Amino acid sequence: MADDAHAGDGEFVSNDIARASSVRSRPLPLRDATVGQGFWGDEQELVRTQVLPFQWCALNDNVPGAAPSYCMHNFRAAAAQNRRRTAARSQGDRFVPPVYTDRGFNVLPDDPERPDPDRFYGFVFQDTDFSKWIEAVGYSLAHHPDAELEARADAAIDIVCAAQQENGYLDTYYILNGMDRHFTNLKDHHELYCMGHLIEGAVAYYEGTGKTRLLHAAQGFADYVASVFGTEPGRLRGYPGHEIAEMALVRLYEVTNERRYLDLAAYFVDERGRAPLYFEVEDRTRAKREGATYVPNDNQPMPYAYYQAHEPVVDQREAVGHAVRAGYLYSGVADVARLTENERLADTVRALWRNIVDRKLYVTGGVGATAFGEAYSYDYDLPNDLAYSETCAAIALVFFARRMLELEPKSEYADVMELALYNTVLAGMAMDGKSFFYVNPLEVRTEAVRSHDARFLHIKDVRQKWFGCACCPPNLARLVESVQEYAYTLADDGGTLFTHLYIDGMAVVHVLSKDEDDEDVALRLEVESGLPWNGHVRAVVHVDEGDGGADDYGDGHDGKISVPFIFAFRLPAWAGDQIEVAACTTVPAEAQGRVNRRVRDGYLYLAGTWRDGDVFEFDFPMPVMMLEANLRVSEDAGKVAFVRGPVVYCAEECDNGSRLHCLHVDAARVGERAENVTVEPFDFKAGAEALDGKGTGGVEPVSRCMVRLRVPAWRDEVRDAKPLYSRWHPPVRRRVEAVLIPYFAWANRGENEMRVFLDIS
Repeated sequence: MADDAHAGDGEFVSNDIARASSVRSRPLPLRDATVGQGFWGDEQELVRTQVLPFQWCALNDNVPGAAPSYCMHNFRAAAAQNRRRTAARSQGDRFVPPVYTDRGFNVLPDDPERPDPDRFYGFVFQDTDFSKWIEAVGYSLAHHPDAELEARADAAIDIVCAAQQENGYLDTYYILNGMDRHFTNLKDHHELYCMGHLIEGAVAYYEGTGKTRLLHAAQGFADYVASVFGTEPGRLRGYPGHEIAEMALVRLYEVTNERRYLDLAAYFVDERGRAPLYFEVEDRTRAKREGATYVPNDNQPMPYAYYQAHEPVVDQREAVGHAVRAGYLYSGVADVARLTENERLADTVRALWRNIVDRKLYVTGGVGATAFGEAYSYDYDLPNDLAYSETCAAIALVFFARRMLELEPKSEYADVMELALYNTVLAGMAMDGKSFFYVNPLEVRTEAVRSHDARFLHIKDVRQKWFGCACCPPNLARLVESVQEYAYTLADDGGTLFTHLYIDGMAVVHVLSKDEDDEDVALRLEVESGLPWNGHVRAVVHVDEGDGGADDYGDGHDGKISVPFIFAFRLPAWAGDQIEVAACTTVPAEAQGRVNRRVRDGYLYLAGTWRDGDVFEFDFPMPVMMLEANLRVSEDAGKVAFVRGPVVYCAEECDNGSRLHCLHVDAARVGERAENVTVEPFDFKAGAEALDGKGTGGVEPVSRCMVRLRVPAWRDEVRDAKPLYSRWHPPVRRRVEAVLIPYFAWANRGENEMRVFLDIS
């Protein structure tokens, strides 16, 4: 990668930057990165004030018209069963636990109005709705204390912990249906997935509040799992059917420093896909026990590819199977590779990353093209109107991208992370925070949605209040509330702060003193960002002196403390050539003589000595880009999509009329002069009446400042009386302006058509 010239002869030499650009990094502690005002501050406030209370009602089945969750119902039932066991023992009576009966993957009450208080209902993974909610609550409380919310969370934790078994096991599906068969269907019954989400929620709540009750419960579950699984004689050599335990165990290791959790994560990664395939053995054993015929799992490219268990992880080079599972697995593999310095695993995730972003990534940052298995399809198969592109899959891609950044600071990972965040992830939630998309197509025709055609059953043209399988809403909430953890990472040696996302807020780094008797010095980077609507970013360095540590660094000529450090700022790909973009960065004149600068792998490294009040200013170009897909993507031949900065744009019927397939971009005029596309700030007004008594499609009135595009276009004149087929004649067209809005904002004004890729004339 080419380097730009040094801007000064600071204390740091080029070797320091070369070393910084090859180090591994980690997120800042939860309280050391904050979100201020601006775009993401608004999103977090929406989650905090609207989404979290709404989702708590949903977890308790108190949202009229929404599908019941049964999540907290199940925890209460399991806790009540524990109390009955304890009471029986205290009275010398024998407690008879439930004997396992397979009640299916999704259990519903015979009478929805009167569910049995002692029975399990919902999906086998229903417990995770709580875990993701409590994770979002933990992040929120870290920066916005709320006594009422914390009390509600503590009460919920009491219920959950009361359901835990004496050996540490905590999964209400088997607790209520019969523990005699637990861990006999790892492939489908999600016990280790539930453990993973419990760990993630517990860690976040501990970091946000300092409270340990849920953390200890999660440790108890993890310790029990560690005693059951492994390569030692008598242990199960299984691994999760739905991955997330791998990355969760790494988080548990990092917060407790207990090596056994990292070892368990590494075992799950290493054992997966090795012969004999554990899931095949499990399937054969279960079929024999139930007197059924074993049916091979061959409905994917390879047996068990849906579960990413078709071959050893270290040998995998293509993203296959269920897209959410895949993203969680790849995230965990990257974690294990980083912490165990396993270069073979690092090469694996690099190859998987390349396969995704080069051949299987939607322009909106979505992944998982096919509804069949909610899965990755074959290379370049990226349909627009049939796209699955699950919200959770985009969230998993964000997780994966950040972990790749922790492995190696290359801006392409942050580019994709940002793309997914601003587009598919945010599209998953209405602007009032009270309805959600599970899937995120790039083209919607209302007649297709209403037709009940089996091909389109997964497609919705308005968001839903809740889902029986409600993985996406709380997943989205936990990501938005923790977005600051994706904006920065700190080099393992503590000497470089990487800025990956430009978000209003603050990052704090504690620079170690050279003298153990002195206190550390805190460097605070205060960021003001115009993203995603303009490319102006201002970053101010603040130096907070300790009682003794300040003298360790010496004074500048003006009496200010000078602290040696490296700041690395991402140069977004959408802004253009890296060297040219780096030239748009302004460092104050008084700092020029003590700062070196270099561009490497898409980051601008500024190395030198820093003083309180030093300011960087970035003016990233934000041109409107008209993108075409690789010609191997047959769906997009002859079409273009519009992107400005990190935001992908789309056309909606309410701005452009129906039959969006008759709208053609005037590509020649767009390409002729940038001024031919109007970039227009405007006040987007969301709001829609519900389509039914369940509140489907209803959006409360909300206004947000956004940017829309006005693009030169043509529209075909449609003659309804024309026969189905007729001799070709030149089309009759009239000149129009296509109005494009951010993709994440679509479907906030009622049901209507939408398109991302538009035909060109």
